[in-house]
Amino acid sequence: MTSNKTATILVVDDETAILRFLKPFLQAEGYAVIEARTGREALAMASSHEPGVILLDLGLPDMDGEEIIQALPPWSRARVIVVSARGREQDKVSALDLGASDYLTKPFSLAELAARIRALLRRGATADAPPSGSYRFGDLSIDIEAHVVRLGGEEVHLTPTEFKMLAFLARHAGKVVTHGQLLKEVWGKHSQGQEHYVRIHVHKLRQKIEPDPARPRHLHTETGVGYRFKE
Repeated sequence: MTSNKTATILVVDDETAILRFLKPFLQAEGYAVIEARTGREALAMASSHEPGVILLDLGLPDMDGEEIIQALPPWSRARVIVVSARGREQDKVSALDLGASDYLTKPFSLAELAARIRALLRRGATADAPPSGSYRFGDLSIDIEAHVVRLGGEEVHLTPTEFKMLAFLARHAGKVVTHGQLLKEVWGKHSQGQEHYVRIHVHKLRQKIEPDPARPRHLHTETGVGYRFKE
């Protein structure tokens, strides 16, 4: 597990005001902060400093932020949080499908940014782990190897599809998972465009694992984009 007291955050933005605004806040939160104003500089620093989180603006002077997400070294373990003025659902879906872990639209709350960074760092190790082991979120426990889910100690009977979806969301807890990512993981690469599959099964999962399905504790909707499993 990565500690926020040792994590390095790379802030990528060409606006001086944003850099001056974020750096002292993040340092006060206990992070080491490095900065980049161009895409090329960001990629170089991502390779040399191995940050735990990259806060990435999409509108950079030399390249688009989506190009940076795709160009990150394959061995990089950095979590990318897009922080952009682009607020269209398609912009969010595109960045997340390319590999971003989260997306915040400017202007944003510093408290929310801090919470999302903590969630990514807390779940960083297990989110990339192979599909084995077990997870516990309060009264909810998920045993990946045994294919057993318990709520308050009582076994919850899930279909294979429901279990596969829940396990994928749990492994990526704290991250936004798009409809497209869920479709590819659970139903295969030829299922794109069948978002209703996801909505139906999320509804069924909520009925089984949420104390109040109308006010879910774990399976939160990111409107127009996908879902976030909250701890």
